[in-house]
Amino acid sequence: MKKSVKILLFAAIFFALIGLFYALFGSEGKNEEFKPVDEFRLEPWIKLTILGIDMSITKAVAYLFAAAALTTGTMVYVAKRMADRPNKVQTAVESLYQVMRRDITETNMDAAMSKKWFPFIGTMFLFIWFSNMIGYIPLPHNTLHPVNVFGLEIPSFALYAATANISVPLALTLVVWISYHVVGIKAKGPVGYVKGWIPAGSSGPLLLLIVPVEIISQFVRVVSLSVRLFANILAGHLLILFMGGGLAVILGLAALNIITVPIAIVFFLFEIGLVATLQAFIFATLASIYLGEAVSDHH
Repeated sequence: MKKSVKILLFAAIFFALIGLFYALFGSEGKNEEFKPVDEFRLEPWIKLTILGIDMSITKAVAYLFAAAALTTGTMVYVAKRMADRPNKVQTAVESLYQVMRRDITETNMDAAMSKKWFPFIGTMFLFIWFSNMIGYIPLPHNTLHPVNVFGLEIPSFALYAATANISVPLALTLVVWISYHVVGIKAKGPVGYVKGWIPAGSSGPLLLLIVPVEIISQFVRVVSLSVRLFANILAGHLLILFMGGGLAVILGLAALNIITVPIAIVFFLFEIGLVATLQAFIFATLASIYLGEAVSDHH
């Protein structure tokens, strides 16, 4: 059976089961109050304004601090406990180090450049990975739906990832984008760097077509690099939210959770097992490619 047929068959069975549950248990009516987008709303925890700029502490900021602390703390902890006979943690860290050093950095840069830029690439990879992973740990930060405990309103547990907010991937992207342009201009000069965008052998009228495309492509990288990370993490969290109970709440059909919760668990495991690491790897790899390409002799 073809993959497309299997997907259509699964969709048909899924919607048929929804109809069956609706017929058997009825519905309390569509819930107009529940808005899934509220789960990603950033309410200020600590209001802070500096020079007219809103610098309030939100859950996104808290998650960024947590990712930064985990990135720094983990590496410092491991570095201080390196041994001749490595334990399982050290072995795992050394394997990860080899992936970051060899497969991500050295593959896309020469030896001198990779030595210089490896700390940046490695740190960025770990920061994004930690940001993604802690986004799948339920933490008490949902102030929109607090839980009353002995008269105290305590934020309920929920999932959230800082990388599911476009501002975070965009900021990381701009750092990479500016860095590789600066490196390229420093290595080749402004004119030589721009000439390096043009494929070898291009001349004459063909340049009128290629030059605008190459210029646009440099700006498109900002969108592609940031949106790829943002969209994948956001989509994963939305799928877990809807399948984990959001769809049943919206439809007013609690019995639907019998079907959707197992699907949510599959999505959850898939996101943790593959997507979180893969997106960090892709982002760091593309950053290495752009940096290496900026100083290379040929397009």
